[in-house]
Amino acid sequence: MHFAGYTSSMLRRLIDSPWFLWLLLALPAAVTIVRYSTGATFYGEVVHSTGQLSAQLLILTMAVTPLRLMFGRRGWIRWCIQRRRYFGVASFGYAALHTVVYLIRTGAFGDILAEAAEPGLLTGWIALAIFVPLAVTSNDASVRRLRRLWKRLHRWVYAAAVLTFAHWVLTAFDPVPGLIHLGVLAALEAIRIWKTFQSRRHRFAG
Repeated sequence: MHFAGYTSSMLRRLIDSPWFLWLLLALPAAVTIVRYSTGATFYGEVVHSTGQLSAQLLILTMAVTPLRLMFGRRGWIRWCIQRRRYFGVASFGYAALHTVVYLIRTGAFGDILAEAAEPGLLTGWIALAIFVPLAVTSNDASVRRLRRLWKRLHRWVYAAAVLTFAHWVLTAFDPVPGLIHLGVLAALEAIRIWKTFQSRRHRFAG
C-alpha cells in the first residue's frame, strides 16, 4: 500500500510538472528534426506533420473554454486551464518549425516573396504574424503588465485560427482533413458562444 501510494504521488507530480509537459510537447519536434536531417523523412511529410500538429494544438488551446462551460471546473478541466498557454506556445513553436523548413527548402528570397502573394501562403504568413505577439505575451509577467489589454490582444487568436485553417485548406493536396479540423473548432466555438449567451440571459433574468 505504501509503495502504491508513493507511486501514485510520483505519477501525480510528474503529470503536474511543467517540465514534463514541455518535454512531451517538444518530443515530436525533436523526432521530426532528427528524421529530416538524416533523410529518414522527406520535405512534404515534415511540412504536413508540423502544420497539422500546430493546428491541433491550437484547437486544444481554444477548446479549453468551451469544455469548461460544458463540464464545469472538474479536475482535468482545471489542469487544462492552468496549462492552456503552454499549448498555445507549443502551437506557435510548430508553426515556426513549419515555416523554417519551408524557408530552407525554398531558399531564394525572390521565390519566397513571389509565393507569399498567393492566397494559400498569404493566409499562413498573416496567421504567423498574429501568433508572434500572442506567443511572446503568453506569460504571467505580460498578463500583469498589459492587464485588460492582454485579453484584447489575445482575442486575435480567433482571426489567426481562421487564417491558419484557410492556409491548410488552400495549400493541401487533400483539403478534407483541414475542413474536418475546422469543423471541430467551429463546433467548439459555437458551444462557447451558446453557453455564454445562456449564462448572460440567466443573469439578466435573475
